[in-house]
Amino acid sequence: MRTVKQVAKAAGISVRALHHYDHIGLLKPVVGRNGYRYYDEATLLRLQRILFYRELGVPLAEVARLLDDPALDARAALVDLKARIDADIERRRDLSRTIEQTLRQLDAGQPIVERSLFEGITPERQAEWEAELVALYGSATRAIIDDANARLAALPDAGILDLKASLEAIHAEAISLIERGCAPSSQESMALVARHHAWVCRSWQPDAEAYAGLARLYVTHGDFRKTYDALHPELAGFLAAAMAHYAAHVMRRQA
Repeated sequence: MRTVKQVAKAAGISVRALHHYDHIGLLKPVVGRNGYRYYDEATLLRLQRILFYRELGVPLAEVARLLDDPALDARAALVDLKARIDADIERRRDLSRTIEQTLRQLDAGQPIVERSLFEGITPERQAEWEAELVALYGSATRAIIDDANARLAALPDAGILDLKASLEAIHAEAISLIERGCAPSSQESMALVARHHAWVCRSWQPDAEAYAGLARLYVTHGDFRKTYDALHPELAGFLAAAMAHYAAHVMRRQA
């Protein structure tokens, strides 16, 4: 039997993370007569699988569903993990090839081809999104979109890479806040949304109403929703709520 501190140290995670797993029912330790929490062999094996899934980026809600599936015995769980790891290795190989291609272009002083940075976003799909926004918010939106596209086109190659990396960091921190149980209106969430708003402002300067409109798109637009759901099932709703709160309680006050 191991204590919370012992397990946290052995697994390389925080005591706070173990307490959170306990709070959401994902990993329930044994409570001794003295009221302390202890981890037996079965609980440690469950923690091992949790950490494997988390390393693969599987959301906690899906981890819980997988571990509590009566049809998934210990061997089936390992088979599932191996399949996910193999798929992740292949995805990372693709990512590595994309980075190598970008590095070659940068080293040779060549212009970076946009499709080598953002696979799957074709000019045709981009045009469809823009047409949808104009239809939704009126003809004045066209000028805003054109200005945003011009700002992006003016960025150097390194600036485009930094823009993408900054957004990925914001998404990762948002997922961390979700899994820590932070409310969208919390101080931590508002600090993160301030960074998101600053990121948006690098290509577009939305007022409170427009920023709140962007928040609604995250949960109502199919492509936005699909993208965020792939990262975390609660990400779209969390970001939308946090952005709406920021627009109403921070941006309007600053206006």
